[in-house]
Amino acid sequence: MRKADIIENLNRVRERIVTCCRSCGRAPEEVTLLAVSKTRPAEDLRAVWEAGQRDFGENYLQEALDKQADLADLPILWHFIGPLQSNKTRAVAEHFHWIHSVERLKIAQRLSAQRPAEMPPLNICLQVNVDGEESKSGAAPAEVGALAAAVAQLPNLRLRGLMAIPAPRENAAAQREPFAQMQSLLLQLQRQLPDQPLDTLSMGMSGDMEAAIECGATMVRIGTDIFGARG
Repeated sequence: MRKADIIENLNRVRERIVTCCRSCGRAPEEVTLLAVSKTRPAEDLRAVWEAGQRDFGENYLQEALDKQADLADLPILWHFIGPLQSNKTRAVAEHFHWIHSVERLKIAQRLSAQRPAEMPPLNICLQVNVDGEESKSGAAPAEVGALAAAVAQLPNLRLRGLMAIPAPRENAAAQREPFAQMQSLLLQLQRQLPDQPLDTLSMGMSGDMEAAIECGATMVRIGTDIFGARG
């Protein structure tokens, strides 16, 4: 896809966020756009960065590390949003600002232990399997409270909130159901852990972004509607 088309897409997504926020009584500044750049070449990320985008989400570790090397001159905020195995935690702890996909205490413990001392705490979102899908990663909603309490005790992490990837639904009303459940879960955590900076709901993608924003999303993860369909 041409650079001009990518920038046009980016601006269109930004306009959708503004329109949706205004329609549901939220400030557009409350919603961060995370450009999901997996499988995209570094030059596409650079083009989007030059248009003002600062937060980028990557699913695949080695691909992300290669892009970080290619784009080392840019102060990008890197988010790891894919499944994370134990043998990958050190590289994530050393090279990312955020991770959205923590689902087990063991992974969080490793990230905390492996976060370099000279770096600020790693921002953490707990991934919730809100639909109970066997094919999806994430903690069960009933497990989130205990997991959050344990993660909050780890010294080199900042527990910021929750992430979910609900199953596709056929209309906006159905899309709002899991997002509303996520909003309720975050409110419960805020009451349970009032000393934690629990300010993040990472949810909503190209096909259900508006429903997520209506239910309190503070970060939407958009790939296809910025960079086009993957080949």
